[in-house]
Amino acid sequence: MAPIIDSIEIARSPEDVFAYLDDLGRHGEWQEQIVSVKVETEGPTRVGSRATDIRRVPGGPRPITYEITEHEPPRKASFRGINGPVRPVGTVTVEPAGSGSRVTVRLDLEGHGMGKLVAPLARMQARKQVPKDQARLKQRLESGA
Repeated sequence: MAPIIDSIEIARSPEDVFAYLDDLGRHGEWQEQIVSVKVETEGPTRVGSRATDIRRVPGGPRPITYEITEHEPPRKASFRGINGPVRPVGTVTVEPAGSGSRVTVRLDLEGHGMGKLVAPLARMQARKQVPKDQARLKQRLESGA
């Protein structure tokens, strides 16, 4: 199945947008399904940084740990889930657009073990959720977050 790709323009500089996205502990402010976030590594976000999100998923809240696999401030960051039956793999890019920025999320969800059965359902749900989260990100950043 094709990855989920969604873009949105935000009236803030790429540096401001990337700095906000780069703060892993704040992801719950704009990603609706995150209950809590625990950053597992100290220091600034970099390749190898890890965080565990407790996410609302069908069947109840579940911890999902991910690792930053590529980090090129202020333009690009990639990540990969490292546990659970359905693991996210994605890239976020921030590009100049007009007087602000364009944020593009590319996301796939890989099933592992029994997760291969539920990954298509998780992808369907994510296709609906990603644009909502992008809109929340835009609202937070444009309101001065």
